[in-house]
Amino acid sequence: MPRAPRADEAGGLYHALNRGNLRATIFHKQEDFAAFERILGEALEIHDVELFSYVLMPNHYHLVLRPLADGEMSRFMAWVGGTHTMRYHAHYHTGGMGHVYQQRYKSFPIQDDEHFLTVCRYVERNALRAGLVKHAEDWLWCSLWRWLQARPPQPSLLSSWPISRQSNWKAKVNQALGDKELEAVRRSAQRGRPLGNEGWVESIARRLNLESTMRPRGRPKLRLPRG
Repeated sequence: MPRAPRADEAGGLYHALNRGNLRATIFHKQEDFAAFERILGEALEIHDVELFSYVLMPNHYHLVLRPLADGEMSRFMAWVGGTHTMRYHAHYHTGGMGHVYQQRYKSFPIQDDEHFLTVCRYVERNALRAGLVKHAEDWLWCSLWRWLQARPPQPSLLSSWPISRQSNWKAKVNQALGDKELEAVRRSAQRGRPLGNEGWVESIARRLNLESTMRPRGRPKLRLPRG
């Protein structure tokens, strides 16, 4: 089966994510999370990518980023995934025992407006939605916690946002997304479908050859002859 098309254009905004194989845990203890943040820091030094939001969950992670050269997101994600897999196997002595990740990462383009803020809220409230913390900012392995620190933690990971956060950003992240917002983000994540206003989505899908992500899945309905 051919791979689905993937956008990776310089200057675009993207939500990228990956999960453990069969949804298995990939971060077993706090040091595992910290080690992955160090990998992100190394990758950002090597690759021309800006990271705006992220969250590390026990069996998956989300990143909101912008490549500054065509194809750079794919190179960045390949380095992150490959390095993490190699170090994971070395640490847990699991070489030759199967994949760490279920597949290559998923991603979708985001319009640089309120949709960007919606995706960042979705990402930064992940641990709260999963019931791991009482407040989104309590999850240490997340850009919201990092952004709220008086002294920026190391490694330095976050770039300035392309649009301003709302003044009550922490409260907004702790507020649940509406059903339509949540469904739109999840649908885009599953299909690689651009997320934005209808006109922008149609335009970017056409320009980046993503029309297939807009079509309903499944076989076309059988048309029966009339009469």
